[in-house]
Amino acid sequence: MALDGIRMPDGCYADGTWELKMHVTDLHRDVSLRVTGEIHIGGVMLKLVEKLDVKKDWSDHALWWEKKKTWLLKTHWTLDKYGIQADARLLFTPQHKLLRLQLPNMKHMKVKVNFSDRVFKAVSDICKTFNIRHPEELSLLRKPRDPKKKKKKLEEAEEDSLELEGPLLTPGSASEIIYIGPVKGSIYSSPGLYSKTMTPTYDSRDGSPLSPTSAWFGDSPLSEGNPGILAVSQSIASPDILVKLYKPQSLLDKAKINQGWLDSSRSLMEQDVKENDVLLLRFKYHSFFDLNPKYDAIRVNQLYEQAKWAILLEEIECTEEEMMMFAALQYHINKLSGMSSDNHMNNSEKEVDEVDAALSDLEITLEGGKTSSTLGDITSIPELADYVKVFKPKKLTLKGYKQYWCTFKDITISCYKSKEEALGTPAHQMNLRGCEVTPDVNISGQKFNIKLLIPVADGMNEIWLRCDTEKQYAHWMAACRLASKGKTMADSSYNLEVQNILSFLKMQHMNPDPQFIEPITTDINPECLVSPRYLKKYKNKQPGYVRDLISARILEAHQNVAQMSLIEAKMRFIQAWQSLPEFGITHFLAKFQGGKKEELIGITYNRLIRMDAHTGDAIKTWRFSNMKQWNVNWEIKMVTVEFADEPSLSFICAEVDCKVVHEFIGGYIFLSTRAKDQNESLDEEMFYKLTSGWV
Repeated sequence: MALDGIRMPDGCYADGTWELKMHVTDLHRDVSLRVTGEIHIGGVMLKLVEKLDVKKDWSDHALWWEKKKTWLLKTHWTLDKYGIQADARLLFTPQHKLLRLQLPNMKHMKVKVNFSDRVFKAVSDICKTFNIRHPEELSLLRKPRDPKKKKKKLEEAEEDSLELEGPLLTPGSASEIIYIGPVKGSIYSSPGLYSKTMTPTYDSRDGSPLSPTSAWFGDSPLSEGNPGILAVSQSIASPDILVKLYKPQSLLDKAKINQGWLDSSRSLMEQDVKENDVLLLRFKYHSFFDLNPKYDAIRVNQLYEQAKWAILLEEIECTEEEMMMFAALQYHINKLSGMSSDNHMNNSEKEVDEVDAALSDLEITLEGGKTSSTLGDITSIPELADYVKVFKPKKLTLKGYKQYWCTFKDITISCYKSKEEALGTPAHQMNLRGCEVTPDVNISGQKFNIKLLIPVADGMNEIWLRCDTEKQYAHWMAACRLASKGKTMADSSYNLEVQNILSFLKMQHMNPDPQFIEPITTDINPECLVSPRYLKKYKNKQPGYVRDLISARILEAHQNVAQMSLIEAKMRFIQAWQSLPEFGITHFLAKFQGGKKEELIGITYNRLIRMDAHTGDAIKTWRFSNMKQWNVNWEIKMVTVEFADEPSLSFICAEVDCKVVHEFIGGYIFLSTRAKDQNESLDEEMFYKLTSGWV
């Protein structure tokens, strides 16, 4: 009897070989191979394909170790090096699989994604296919579930109402598009058109680059005769959609949504994502670099859509006046998007000029970005000096605002009892570096307040400033925002910030000439333009009355934006979204060292905020610019952050993997290193070093 046929008690044969069990997912077949631990992974796959004897392109297939949740991609490694023994079961499966992506516009699209790539790389490939620059700002999020609704019923309702007929897209350097619409089965190939050096040929409708996008989508059903449906905003078909979608009811609900962010340094398969699963593609980091309407029509539109849905689903708070402004912009964008392109062709040159104007007016200044120096000849730093009402809330006091002569120099506000005493010692003095700045504005009530939370050793001091006019408010608010970042009014972004604040206030005015207000028509559909919260205010009124009342307010606000082009309206919407106090704060539930109860940690592009879990009030703020390093104790899920001139911060993540929090901090640090003179390529390894913790 041959020794190689004798099987030992441990499952190995006498000649040192053993059986490796594998499942071929494409063929639904189980296969066993006689192997030794010294055979490399490439040799295993070669033997397997030879044994299958099926003529097929197996080049996309790889081995997946189910038990360890690991791709065996290092084909030169041996089974022994991977630690694979006879009890292992491997899958031989394609690396590219179908995902159903829900885009920021809430539409679904089937995309073929490499399930063996790290999520950061997979998202980069997806964005390249969609022609979205700066993919480092986006990531994938698991779909939040409404605990009040049954899972199956919720899925059916959402997918029926929000399905987008689109092609199957395969991200990569050559994007294979297999259409599942009217031209089913057709296969086209196109290069990944993704460069900021492309010559912009403008579409007169939305400012998108005509030639590249047309070449990319070709005559596909996705394009529907336009340069790209992803650059075109579609109005909400029915208010029922808003009712069906999940709306977070509290800050704790918002924190739970953020538990769903995928780990960027691990693959989809490693995170239990299955073929045909639904994932959300979202702008994860609220730091939008070099947002340029000339090249970013799709990026701008998807950003606008994410902002629109965040407001309608009440993921971010806004005042009633702000809601009417957002509704008016949304109505204007829907109106222009619905017009036929023929009506715009005669205005092509004008539209291009408006895009250039929008670029100069709406440039988004980011901390860490390069700004042109227009103040090189200024030798002194500008100052503000005016009468401002100041209020310092204290417990058990009903005292109101007190008027002071205030001067704003560098990043410090000094308060004097009168203008004549300004040369003496101030009654109060505030250094605004690292403070929290929150607006409290009501246009109709002529209320222009600025709430300051100024860091001190044991927390934050609360100070309120009240301005008399919009102009005064815009200058002081802009100066406060810059001072909180350690910048003075000499910074080149100061005047732009003042103009942005004035323009934001102007859009909220509700007293235009009545003769220019449009008559109320059936196409305005106000239930789709404002969040359900504002409809509930009129729940005891007749539906027709409520509809007409809100429609009239939207049309009145529309007069402030009626002259805007489509691309400018979208940029204004994004800018107004960025001006909201809660913008860009990602919440997580945490327990701070020394604290007795669970609180919130808020992470933004430039700071960490300790927050009250119920009110959302800031308790303490720490700026990234003052941070020395941060570490994670993976066993007890504790994040520790050390600062240059203040005590370290330690907190334990509750109900979320601390890796998610760690990645947000490292991700924002990574984004702050970007510069406009860099090329398009990303330093992936630097991202992993800052965010993964173990690479």
